[in-house]
Amino acid sequence: MSAGALSSTEARRGRRMTGRALALLVVVGALLVAAMYPLRAYLNERTQITGLEQQVSQLEHQNAEYDHRIAQLHDPQYLERLARECLGMIKPGEIGFVVVPKHGKAGARIC
Repeated sequence: MSAGALSSTEARRGRRMTGRALALLVVVGALLVAAMYPLRAYLNERTQITGLEQQVSQLEHQNAEYDHRIAQLHDPQYLERLARECLGMIKPGEIGFVVVPKHGKAGARIC
């Protein structure tokens, strides 16, 4: 064989995929495919955690509003004002008035 023939044979061998290289490629591909499911599950769980954290924040804000409302309802002056405005209650000796709009009916304000 000539020197040119050897170099072309060696070049073909270098370009040709060996059994080990093919097996390595298959293993790497299988690992990539196998890693996709846990990665997708992780990303879905992170999204769910973010949504739940936002929901917790909203609920904490709502709880703070309820705590403020409870504190108001324990205040005697606030309760008296509610009784006067919403229920039309008056103290003994006071005279109660109902103002009727010009073109409407007198109605209790809903509190």
